[in-house]
Amino acid sequence: MQVVTSNVGDNSMFRKAEKRQAKLRLALCGPSGSGKTYSALLIAQGLAPGGKIALIDTERGSGELYADLTAYDVAPLEPPYTPGRYIEIIKAAESAGYDVLIIDSLSHAWTGDGGVLDMHDKATAASRSGNSFAAWREVTPKHNALVDTIIGVGLHVVVTMRTKTAYDMVDDGKGGKKPIKIGLSPIQRDGMEYEFTTVVDLSVDNHIATATKDRTRLFDGEHFVPTAATGAALRDWLTAGKDPVAESKRTLKALKASATRIASVPELETWWRSHSAEIGLLTPPDRETLTGHCAARKLAILESSAKASAAEASKEPEEAPKRRGNGEDRHAAGIDALKAATL
Repeated sequence: MQVVTSNVGDNSMFRKAEKRQAKLRLALCGPSGSGKTYSALLIAQGLAPGGKIALIDTERGSGELYADLTAYDVAPLEPPYTPGRYIEIIKAAESAGYDVLIIDSLSHAWTGDGGVLDMHDKATAASRSGNSFAAWREVTPKHNALVDTIIGVGLHVVVTMRTKTAYDMVDDGKGGKKPIKIGLSPIQRDGMEYEFTTVVDLSVDNHIATATKDRTRLFDGEHFVPTAATGAALRDWLTAGKDPVAESKRTLKALKASATRIASVPELETWWRSHSAEIGLLTPPDRETLTGHCAARKLAILESSAKASAAEASKEPEEAPKRRGNGEDRHAAGIDALKAATL
């Protein structure tokens, strides 16, 4: 079924905004020693109390140092840190039914051995021109695929990202100065933070968290130490609203019933345009199901039309009355009358 794009001014493009349940996309950023992994596990506890937690460990076993904190499973990831290997493990976590996936850390997919920057350098060296810009055209789609997987996977995702480390001098409370480690931008592609529901910066001193981006508005202006209660607050916000999966199933059922009643292909295409807002609310599997249903309906309409045309063409035309030449078609009585007049 080909989806026909509606016109810009078509009201069917719009629908009433509704808050729906969602899965968390949280980024914890900070320099080494800021407590990213520890905080991620505490938040995961609150997000899914009694649920299944998985952790992708790129930090050479450091992800298992907190095994006494809560129950979780680990998937060690060794070099090369290609986007494809991350994608494979993320999809495996979803298939295994985990409630929360911690990616510790996502920075390796950018700067690690086999990561995007490494892939870019190799692609540049392999090209005849040595054009680094052209090499990005080869590498960027692979990184985009990783981002799309993180956004689209059906479980809560908490990622940790290292930050570029710098030092600042602050008062030591004794009239002197002392250096403290501060984090700068995350080690990932520029703008990566826009992909997350909430982005939190962690400091080394006391592991204080500050939200630099927060769609939930739970942490606006707050400076806090992450705990399981942080995850519970996020869970409450995420689960408020309609269940998107249940709503999708109800919408799919209604749309299939409506499409089944359509009797012509132009009407079916118009129907798809006019229901674009509702179709946009379907989960990807349900949207695929509806597309298949409409394609089958279109085929059934075309087959029915072809059969009707063939049946019409096969009908024999009514036989016209046979006419005789040379006056043979005159009524017999007329001929007899003519004979009598000549006698």
